[in-house]
Amino acid sequence: MSKFGEIVGLNIPVLIDFYTEWNEASVKMHPVLRDVASAVGDKAKVIKIDVDKNTQLAEALRVKGLPTLMIYKNGEMMWRKSGEQNAESIIALLEQYA
Repeated sequence: MSKFGEIVGLNIPVLIDFYTEWNEASVKMHPVLRDVASAVGDKAKVIKIDVDKNTQLAEALRVKGLPTLMIYKNGEMMWRKSGEQNAESIIALLEQYA
């Protein structure tokens, strides 16, 4: 949990993807998030968190649907949405919070 606090405390937008390998929608998001990461470069961070390996964190953040995406900046949640998203809208959001 303390490492999570360090990650989301950055002064650049941090996109967090809560996923599992057995969830089809989560798996479909992998290439989308790779595209997002390459598009934003060092202006934002993209972090993937496996819910099965981080159950306490997922419960603390009330992650129910998968995938669940969140954008944090300076420790504050700026945006959150569950379900598949497209790269263009995620990139636009990250640029908005940059």
